[in-house]
Amino acid sequence: MAHPLPSPSDDIELRPPSDDPRQSPEYVMTSLAGAMTLGIEKGKFARPEIVLTGLNILTTYPQNCVANCSYCGVSRERRTPREETTFIRVKWPIVAVDELIERTNSVPHQMRRLCVGMLANRPSYQHSLDIIRQFREKTPLLISGLITASLIKSRQDLEQIRDAGADRVDIAIDAATPELFEQHRGRPVKGPHRWEHFWWVTELATTVFPPGTVGIHLVAGLGETEQEFLSACQRAQDMGVVTHVFSFNPEPSTLLGDYPQPPIGHYRRIQLGRYLINELGVNVAHFRFNQAGQVASYQVDPDWLDRIIESGRPFMTSGCPDETGETACNRPYGNGRPSEKIRNFPFAPTADDIRDIREQLWSDWAGDTDA
Repeated sequence: MAHPLPSPSDDIELRPPSDDPRQSPEYVMTSLAGAMTLGIEKGKFARPEIVLTGLNILTTYPQNCVANCSYCGVSRERRTPREETTFIRVKWPIVAVDELIERTNSVPHQMRRLCVGMLANRPSYQHSLDIIRQFREKTPLLISGLITASLIKSRQDLEQIRDAGADRVDIAIDAATPELFEQHRGRPVKGPHRWEHFWWVTELATTVFPPGTVGIHLVAGLGETEQEFLSACQRAQDMGVVTHVFSFNPEPSTLLGDYPQPPIGHYRRIQLGRYLINELGVNVAHFRFNQAGQVASYQVDPDWLDRIIESGRPFMTSGCPDETGETACNRPYGNGRPSEKIRNFPFAPTADDIRDIREQLWSDWAGDTDA
């Protein structure tokens, strides 16, 4: 469901200066889940079923990212000191690449994949290549490149990511419509990103990487309707590109720091629709939407749909796979706090979880009125 959005503010201050020498390519930020699994940070997961199988890292620089996306914890104008940086509301500690490689090799049968994410800083592209090469040469991990499309200017740039050792790439488009992309990532927030260029890079990537190995990220809850979001999923699917779905999770002291998460029903219907599009070949044109742009019906056999819901698979994390085709990048609590209902399950939902999902699926629904 669409929500009114706040206007970008002009009173966001720049991050305080830092003389911290830790930066890429020698250092990266790693997710708290990854740091806990590798023994860098103390802690345990709230659910015993969680086993992290994918390591997520980001290039890091004292000045933060040069982009200024309204929802992002590493945006240029976020006020927090570097040592207090969070991303998706959790700590991302800065760790030496050599230490990460050593610790990853100490749990070789658990970690299945590495995702190397770029900030929009100009050196980040070359630094990402260097980091990918190091992990390819020194660990058994499969490697994904999470591309900042604004740094990609040619097919050769993508070929270099492939040749460095990435077997897959993802492009974080995030916003589901050109208007929302511009509002949250473009000129209104003094950002460098452009909708057309991100989709151009996505299509170009399909000419460099094998079929089924290019993905996009979309974030639900930035103001889109379900129809708009699922239409973006279909656009990607028509290109042979999969969609990895995230729920907006407000980051304090960003432009959207006080903006609410999307209703969980909105998110569940998007998850189910994406699964039908990406995994089962149902076209969004087959769906019916109400006047609020919500799914009114998926217009498939009810018994078949019920079995799909009962499997729980549409509501599991959609991420890059391991060598068997199962999701390796399972990102525990990347979409909400441990105290909240899980939005992306990093494991197969239990019977109790499925009962919750069924209750959530049509909550906040406006009714079956034709669009």
